[in-house]
Amino acid sequence: MKAAFHTLGCKVNQYETESLREQFRRGGYQIVDENDFADVYVINTCTVTNLADRKSRQFIRRARKINPEAVVAVTGCYAQMNPEEAASIEGVQIVTGTDEKHILFERVQEYLKVRKPSVTIKNYDELTQYEDLGIIEAMDSRSRAFVKIQEGCNRFCSYCVIPYARGSVRSRRAEEILDEAEGLISSGYREIVLTGINTALYGAETGTLGIADLIGQLSELPGDFRIRLSSLEPTVIDADYVRKLLPYDRLCHHLHLSIQSGSDRILKSMDRGYGREKYLDIVRTLREFDPCYGITTDIIVGFPGETEEDFRDSLRIVEQAGFLRVHAFKYSPREGTPAAKMNGQIPGTVKQERVRALIEAAGRQEEQFLQTCRGQVRKALFEKTEPETQMACGYTDNYIPVYVPGGDNLFNQFYDVKLLKIYRDGMLGEIVR
Repeated sequence: MKAAFHTLGCKVNQYETESLREQFRRGGYQIVDENDFADVYVINTCTVTNLADRKSRQFIRRARKINPEAVVAVTGCYAQMNPEEAASIEGVQIVTGTDEKHILFERVQEYLKVRKPSVTIKNYDELTQYEDLGIIEAMDSRSRAFVKIQEGCNRFCSYCVIPYARGSVRSRRAEEILDEAEGLISSGYREIVLTGINTALYGAETGTLGIADLIGQLSELPGDFRIRLSSLEPTVIDADYVRKLLPYDRLCHHLHLSIQSGSDRILKSMDRGYGREKYLDIVRTLREFDPCYGITTDIIVGFPGETEEDFRDSLRIVEQAGFLRVHAFKYSPREGTPAAKMNGQIPGTVKQERVRALIEAAGRQEEQFLQTCRGQVRKALFEKTEPETQMACGYTDNYIPVYVPGGDNLFNQFYDVKLLKIYRDGMLGEIVR
């Protein structure tokens, strides 16, 4: 039997798909590419935007075309929020929510025996227990491994459906995180990426252990590795909290801090719980520690009521914060959220023009950041070889893509690299011996 997997959305989904692959592999399945003929297709969906919903539906239909007789199992956030719609798509036999991924393999096996479709969904207020998918022993990447540390969010930003799709905050036991990380490091992985729905809320439900404490425990594990945080939310942390992270040498000098808007007025309407100055305080704290601390972010354009001046505030924050990279999104109304009912919905043409302008501004700022880092020596982990040039490609600790001669000889090794000049999506470097 062959099984194929398709993942949409965030790093948490990527991690959970890896766990599902391992379950099916242990169950005797051969894992094949998502575009190959398979007996079972598992689609791990996303619902953060309308586009994500559409992509989820498109791949469900595509799997059916590859093998009309295949078992199609749909899980994840789109399935959680729209189970009836997912189940109604021709060819779908199994639908499970975000908290039932640990039983998906069993559901597939049951279906193969009795050929009876099933939909297993809990209400979001029932999502209160951390459902461990088991310890992951390998990842698609051979150098970088994701480790999920928590689930859920209780911030309820006015535009976001994720708290409804993922439920309340619940944290994974530190012992399980440490065991998984230690196993991955022993298997040769050099970068451990901590991920969750809102990683800054790790331990918040008990108040006994926070993200800084967890990083401290991970830092004491043996081996040649580094730790990267996938993201932290300024809705939870502030400059004082960030200072607690700075002493850990294994922690990469890179944070993804989603600001979402540069306008105080829009941030208040979004229920983000902070203003631009609090956000810039975090940035200043990081840059005082390391002038080339890599900061990436998300910005939404076209939020209801966003004026030209509000949008200019977002453009200004790009320059003021000196972002390495900005992910620009057009606001997408999500049914059931307060923002979807707000007055002042922005026309699509205006959103399109603003996102274009934001991407241009972000590109200029990225170039400026890279120029600032020129001449620095940073530690890089090399993850692959560029086929056409045989250059080794990897990431510096502050998340700059870096290219050096050397090819496969450098794979999965740390090297100190001097950054020479802008090259492709990052910088050209030379190894400092």
